[in-house]
Amino acid sequence: MLRPMLGEAWHAMGSNKLRTALTMLGMVIGVGSVVLMMAIGQGAQYAVAQTISTMGSNLYVIIAGWTQSAGVRTGGGYGFTLRLGDAEAIAELDDVVTVAPVHQGTRQLIYGGKNWNAVVVGSTPSYLDARSWALASGSTFSDEDVRSATRVALLGKTVIENLFDPGEDPVGKTIRLQNTPFEVIGTLASKGQNLDGRDQDDTIIIPLSTAQRKVFGVPFAGSVRVIMVKAASAEAMPLVEKSVTSLLRQRHRLRDDQDNDFYIRNLAAAADTAAETTRVMSMLLGAIASVSLLVGGIGIMNIMLVSVTERTREIGIRMAIGARKKDILAQFLLEAIMLSVTGCLIGLVLGIGGALLVNRLTDMVIVISGGAVLVAFAVAAGVGVFFGFYPARKAAALDPIEALRYQ
Repeated sequence: MLRPMLGEAWHAMGSNKLRTALTMLGMVIGVGSVVLMMAIGQGAQYAVAQTISTMGSNLYVIIAGWTQSAGVRTGGGYGFTLRLGDAEAIAELDDVVTVAPVHQGTRQLIYGGKNWNAVVVGSTPSYLDARSWALASGSTFSDEDVRSATRVALLGKTVIENLFDPGEDPVGKTIRLQNTPFEVIGTLASKGQNLDGRDQDDTIIIPLSTAQRKVFGVPFAGSVRVIMVKAASAEAMPLVEKSVTSLLRQRHRLRDDQDNDFYIRNLAAAADTAAETTRVMSMLLGAIASVSLLVGGIGIMNIMLVSVTERTREIGIRMAIGARKKDILAQFLLEAIMLSVTGCLIGLVLGIGGALLVNRLTDMVIVISGGAVLVAFAVAAGVGVFFGFYPARKAAALDPIEALRYQ
């Protein structure tokens, strides 16, 4: 029975092409909108995930506290409450895999006739590991360079673009920083922007001791502004934070009634918040687009009810020659399914095409997943079946005698 029913359903759809096209239009718009919105939402999630990955995983940032001079209080990070000894002690804690003391600021760089103001990061070789930052070329500095305050540097992509000519290899060249020559021994892989929009590639990394003695200067020997701590896993991070806090309070001789003279920032928590916000936005976009699916389903119900009314006499004849109620139900339900599925297929093509067009015109990150496409198709087909069932049931419930009398 299936093949004749499919043929009859196709004939019914083709008998009034304009009405059929307008009926399917609701499903086409609904499915296309859902696919496009889900592609944009998942693209945003992917972009956020990529940004988060550039910050480093399982990472805590410990910032020095404030200081007060002549009644004037500085902001956080400008005090001198953290020491190299603190970093060394933290490295001995359980579940701590990497510790990188940092002293940074902005300074002017000069190469030939060009100059550029960039973020100068003074740290140890473990900084690259803590930040999950790879080298693009050359090599990094060593612990011996830190002990000797060697004047060597690693340059970020943005710094290279603004100091060197296109195609010029910076490795081996000498730049000037704070009127001091530095040899470029390596270049950093591109990281792009972080969560607050700052260009991470606009950075130069030098040995910590070099930064303290020859670039920034520190009023207290061994003081640093930031200590980065990388935990062994995401599960270990709460315990690491508790251990670090307890250790630093003990080393800084803080009484129970005194506040911490440092701040601990959990970058993973900030990243999770950003990711959750993006997920909510993606769900919201999908929900808004799904409303058009509902409208399309109502359109199918409406046109099927009209079809039942127009074909009442035909239904009576079918029943008179032996068609059962379930045959009539299957016939009209199959017509609704064909309307829905055909509209879904066209909508999928338009939705995917629209997503690719948005990506080409705006450079927005678009992610089209097979799972999202299947879900959109299944939901749309389900909507068609749901809204087509009532008209089909109404047709199957007609009295054969009354149907034959219908004019």
